[in-house]
Amino acid sequence: METARYIAVEGPIGVGKSSLTELLAKELGGRTLKEEVEANPFLSKFYGDIKKHAFQTQLFFLLSRYQQQLELNQGELFSTSVVSDYLFAKDRIFAYLNLDENELGLYEQVYRLLDQQIPKPDLVIYLQASGDVLRERIIKRNNDYEQAIDDGYMVRLVDAYNKYFFYYTDTPLLVVNTSQIDFVENSADLSNLVKEIKSIKGGVQHYIPLGSGV
Repeated sequence: METARYIAVEGPIGVGKSSLTELLAKELGGRTLKEEVEANPFLSKFYGDIKKHAFQTQLFFLLSRYQQQLELNQGELFSTSVVSDYLFAKDRIFAYLNLDENELGLYEQVYRLLDQQIPKPDLVIYLQASGDVLRERIIKRNNDYEQAIDDGYMVRLVDAYNKYFFYYTDTPLLVVNTSQIDFVENSADLSNLVKEIKSIKGGVQHYIPLGSGV
């Protein structure tokens, strides 16, 4: 996909979205658009008590992501590549996982209004990894609030992501299994992925690399 100007990288916590986003932006001569996770004042409380703090955490993320997306004007997308470490639509994955019925009703009203006003990516890259690999990566990067995530929540989150992208049709989609590869430490892994991206014509494509032995 030589003409992809706006690429969104997605996947569950710990899968390596931010690292790949930086590498792809450098390869494509573009810039990154990164989710402002640390700016969410409710996030640490959320992982301590998901039910109690889910709605305010979700609403903050929704509005923050919306504001970032508005800044992607069409002129910029025509002049340079943008690689984002999130897909705006994925916000609903967390909403349906964590909100109760009444909260979801209000959330959906706000989401539908905002979603109509933002640009869609030319390509979405969905990164997958096994639960054990995700847990290892979370421990390695040592973010305090992420250490409180229990295994049960991670299982539900990974399942929710897989279900969402199984039915995803909004844009071209590349599904990449990252359990045995390392884009940061192995340049060949990154090079092979870039070639795969440029070969995509549309629809859904699955990329299962041989791996670098990590």
